[in-house]
Amino acid sequence: MSDLPLRPPAPIKTPCIKVCVIDGETGLCMGCYRELTEVAAWQKLSDEDRARIMTELPTRRSRISPEKLAMFS
Repeated sequence: MSDLPLRPPAPIKTPCIKVCVIDGETGLCMGCYRELTEVAAWQKLSDEDRARIMTELPTRRSRISPEKLAMFS
């Protein structure tokens, strides 16, 4: 047994802002711009896959109509 203190695992980075509404036209969450399948699998994805998705999110915003997004601003 080690004398080192146990450390909790580092938290997983997430783009979630607790606005979980899926846009029916695009299938994207209007809060974080992830696909529902990505949201569901987020904990199990590799760090590399999560990082790749995170870099794509800003461009996904443009796929949702501004009128819909205005509800959340």
